[in-house]
Amino acid sequence: MSHNFRKRLLNGEVLVGSMVTIASPEIAEIMAGVGFDWLFIDSEHSPINPRGAQAVLQAAGRDCSCVIRIPAVDEVWIKKALDMGADGIIAPQVNSAAQAEGIVRMCKYPPAGTRGVGIGRAHKYGLEFKAYMERANDEITVILQAETRRAVRNISEIVKVPGIDAIFIGPYDLSACLGKMGQLDDPEVKHAIAAIAEASREAGVRLGIFGATPEAVQPFLQQGFTLVAIGSDGLHMAHGAGRTLDSVKG
Repeated sequence: MSHNFRKRLLNGEVLVGSMVTIASPEIAEIMAGVGFDWLFIDSEHSPINPRGAQAVLQAAGRDCSCVIRIPAVDEVWIKKALDMGADGIIAPQVNSAAQAEGIVRMCKYPPAGTRGVGIGRAHKYGLEFKAYMERANDEITVILQAETRRAVRNISEIVKVPGIDAIFIGPYDLSACLGKMGQLDDPEVKHAIAAIAEASREAGVRLGIFGATPEAVQPFLQQGFTLVAIGSDGLHMAHGAGRTLDSVKG
């Protein structure tokens, strides 16, 4: 855990990251070396398992903030993600305030929550157990994804749950749920995103979003979104390789 990600987020810094979908320490090391503010380690849609996620964290180093998107709202995955040293979690498919409350509890040690006590990389394998336990509840970042019609309907209640640090909009899942797959400029999709953003701002909750390209996230940065993930390791390699090939073959 890099110790300052949540503080930077809550202070309103613009944090630019990218998604990691390949469990390669070398790729993670390169991504961290580029200078991204944070890495979005995706275990929901990629084959990254707990061992792979920890390898990515180790390669990224403690100076690069890393957040793990868990594959489902699952207590075991939350414990593993945090014990291996992630700065926080992104919980997908959060659709109600009750669900949000449960996630926050699972991320916090007693008495604030129900997080189980183990010893792992986050605690330097026991060498800094006491220090980690004392600061974890204040430093772990809890990010929830709003990406369904139901989430939009319940967003005003969701964002009022204490302990939520940011709402991260999944634009592609949201558009698909609305029957407008990938049509991010469709009025209904834009209205849903705007509703999520308005409720989050009113509650003082930070806003995040994914975009495949820098151009895709620019409008949201202008609207006050401060947590953005641009592209992925695979996309960066594919686009870079494609440009190289095109430059040679014309």
